[in-house]
Amino acid sequence: MSFPHQQRIWHKSTLLWIKNSSSCNRMFKKVTQSIVKQMDPDGDLVPVRSMLDHEHFRPLWLVRRKKQTIFQRSPRYKQTWYRLEDVLLPGQDGKSSESLIPNGGEQDSRQFLIKKSGTDRIDGSLIVPADPARAELKGAASLASEWSIKLQKKHIPPAKLEALKTERKINTNHTFLQQLQKTGQNLYVVHETIETLEEASYQEISEADGNFMAQFYVKFCAKGTRGNKQSITIPKGCTLAFRAFKLAISDATWDLCYMPRKQTLRLASDDVLEGILGALEAEVKRNCHILSMLSSQLSIILLKAIKAVMGDRNLFQELSHKMEAVLDEGDRGELKTESAALKDLLSRLHHSSADILLSMAAAITYTLDALEELSEDQHLLLLESLENKIVSQQLKLVESILKQREYRKGFSADPSLLSFSRERDRQVTIAMMEMSGVKLREDGSAACTEDASSATEALYVSLYILNLLSNPC
Repeated sequence: MSFPHQQRIWHKSTLLWIKNSSSCNRMFKKVTQSIVKQMDPDGDLVPVRSMLDHEHFRPLWLVRRKKQTIFQRSPRYKQTWYRLEDVLLPGQDGKSSESLIPNGGEQDSRQFLIKKSGTDRIDGSLIVPADPARAELKGAASLASEWSIKLQKKHIPPAKLEALKTERKINTNHTFLQQLQKTGQNLYVVHETIETLEEASYQEISEADGNFMAQFYVKFCAKGTRGNKQSITIPKGCTLAFRAFKLAISDATWDLCYMPRKQTLRLASDDVLEGILGALEAEVKRNCHILSMLSSQLSIILLKAIKAVMGDRNLFQELSHKMEAVLDEGDRGELKTESAALKDLLSRLHHSSADILLSMAAAITYTLDALEELSEDQHLLLLESLENKIVSQQLKLVESILKQREYRKGFSADPSLLSFSRERDRQVTIAMMEMSGVKLREDGSAACTEDASSATEALYVSLYILNLLSNPC
């Protein structure tokens, strides 16, 4: 059984299109997250993560909320392809609920202008050990970004929704609602959006001059001048962020939950595992308990698939969609692929029992959610770390950082955890940590940036699972 309009068919042309759009989605996510941080840093405004989905997060559209994790600071939602109007019974006056959506000139529509520009520049030289000889790399690298966006806030007052719920009843015979009820999923209705008032552009320009390795952790060196320019055009009326109310459906009536219960961290009282680290470990074990029970052969197959998706954004999206389809619909028909890298894993899952399939899909989805919070460059570093068998030591390093970061911004890293048999392994580890907002200095001192928290927690989860799969019992 599958939800209407949600069949996912992965043809080669589809995968090629996804590959070409992945960099656009990365830049789009940067813009939406930045806007939410500026407009509502401590509120419940949710950034839209993909420009491909923005049309499904408009006022009165229905969305589903994904299970939130500790390392995700804001909740994530999935589109349903339905509007509130689609699941309501006709009213006596025959009016559509679309009349509630404010137009540009109405009092419920407000306009904003946000501008942002920034340049990061690195000068100097690096001496990076390379096999079979050492290489000295000199030069400079810079990254510049600039954008200006006129925004419009559209808001449906709760009073209007309250009036609507007394006039229109829910169609409990609607197939979509019946399927949701079977899977126990909650439904939310978008009541506020931040949209572009006119077309806008976002541009990133990176340059590397001289004999400089702009990203020394990647196994190539750019000589001469290297430049890269990427840009996206965000269309007028594009939804960048939104707020949603949870729907409480009972028989033919429906209600709105204005104050949803917020997630609280379950802190461990153990002397060794305290605070966020204890909560993280408990969450990983809760979501990935089945991974510790896998046979060595199945652990190898799963790790092979995870490594493949870390190096290929096409495969990452394919596996993510297939696992979500299993969790949403329990449909084994989704477990087919043309990818040799995923075929063994999906074949094993296809022939598993229903309980094992759901548990594996949940564990894989949790793993991909953690990896999604990391950059693609960090994925490359993790792959090299797996190859050089240093993931276990990196995990211990992140554990020690999470223990200390709860109590003070500055701290000292354990020198033994930064000691590797190969200098490159140390450089890879330092680079990977810095991308998560943790700067490790030569004297052993360390500091965390303002945004380090969730990135470091996602890195811990990723390392924990990769270490578990690469060292099966």
